[in-house]
Amino acid sequence: MVKKEKGMTGKQKAALLLISLGPEVSAAVYKHLTEEEIERLTLEISGVKKVDSNVKEEIIEEFHNIALAQDYISQGGIGYAKTVLEKALGKEHAQAIINRLTSSLQVRPFDFARRAEPGQILNFIQNEHPQTIALILSYLEAEQAGMILSSLPQEMQADIAKRIATMDSTSPEVISEIEAVLERKLSSTVTQDFTETGGVDAVVQVLNGVDRATEKTILDALEIQDPELAEEIRKRMFVFEDIVTLDNRSIQRIVRECENEDLILSMKVSSEEVREILFKNMSQRMAESFQEEMDVMGPVRLRDVEEAQARIVSIIRRLEDSGEIIIARGGGDDIIV
Repeated sequence: MVKKEKGMTGKQKAALLLISLGPEVSAAVYKHLTEEEIERLTLEISGVKKVDSNVKEEIIEEFHNIALAQDYISQGGIGYAKTVLEKALGKEHAQAIINRLTSSLQVRPFDFARRAEPGQILNFIQNEHPQTIALILSYLEAEQAGMILSSLPQEMQADIAKRIATMDSTSPEVISEIEAVLERKLSSTVTQDFTETGGVDAVVQVLNGVDRATEKTILDALEIQDPELAEEIRKRMFVFEDIVTLDNRSIQRIVRECENEDLILSMKVSSEEVREILFKNMSQRMAESFQEEMDVMGPVRLRDVEEAQARIVSIIRRLEDSGEIIIARGGGDDIIV
């Protein structure tokens, strides 16, 4: 019989919880685990013969409290969760749950800021060092960060975008210090975490959230400062598969502009969704011809496909720059300047 011990590991508790929940619920949980986690838990479960009823109740209660705490955190942050739990369970018990939760689930840095209004954050960070601003923006939601970046002075935008793109990892101490300052300014509470952030993908997500004029200003400035970085960002701003986000009129314009060979080659290995929307915006005769070509086409080289898709994306960006098509963006501005 398994009895709860003070030093019981998380894996042991997880195994006992799954046993208590029954096979159907446990099977549903398994779907969200990695193969390694499943193997470890299965091995742990296989060694359990009988579970003491008191242990079962304690573990279920502990899991329930942690789930509630996580729900409170998502609603109003660590501080809110702690306040609610203290009223329900007492200060000591609440603190123990919060400590266990934050150490195991690792709430991301600047969690409080992701629930704040962009304008409010802007007021507090606009006079900070560009590196500090870049760090904060890299942890925010892409749309939120894009709105803030759009509102910063133009002479700062490219510099901050570059800093996000070239950011590697930041020590927990630095993140904690910046969090603490912003926490006091926004009158909120946070939890500590650290991870790698920034990079080209991060700045691409941010730029996808700004208006077209801001994007162009930043990329033009980056073109002068760091041409290779600017080119890498441009490559990732809009990829061939993103064509599904365009309206039918724009897709019809693209189909007319692109070489048939490039379209056929690109569609050969594209998703079903991409093929369907392209076929939808072709004449029936053209669609049938393309389908026949793809049916008889043998294996294709990845390099050839990538080059064909790159040419199509280049045409899409050219059509956007000339105002012939519109790619929806954040910032409340879908008008091409």
